[in-house]
Amino acid sequence: MVKKKKIPQRKCVVTNEMKPKKELIRIVRNKEGEVFVDPTGKKNGRGAYLSRDMDVIIKAEKSGILNRQLDAEVDASIYEDLKQLAGEGSKNEK
Repeated sequence: MVKKKKIPQRKCVVTNEMKPKKELIRIVRNKEGEVFVDPTGKKNGRGAYLSRDMDVIIKAEKSGILNRQLDAEVDASIYEDLKQLAGEGSKNEK
């Protein structure tokens, strides 16, 4: 019998949905307190996951949920990076 490979699931901090890790974007705060987007999902530090969805990212930006989750100030440029990543998944026309 072939054992099915377990797909790692993570929870989006905005929607609270469990999704495969590959469908989410990881944001990390390292020991130095720097916050950045981690496309590989392997960097050290406290991580929070967001769905690759423009609405979710905008909601996270408005609510400041990442600031609370990571216990750090999340810069506006982080949200810009996230929006670009989300935009790649679904080409949004402006």
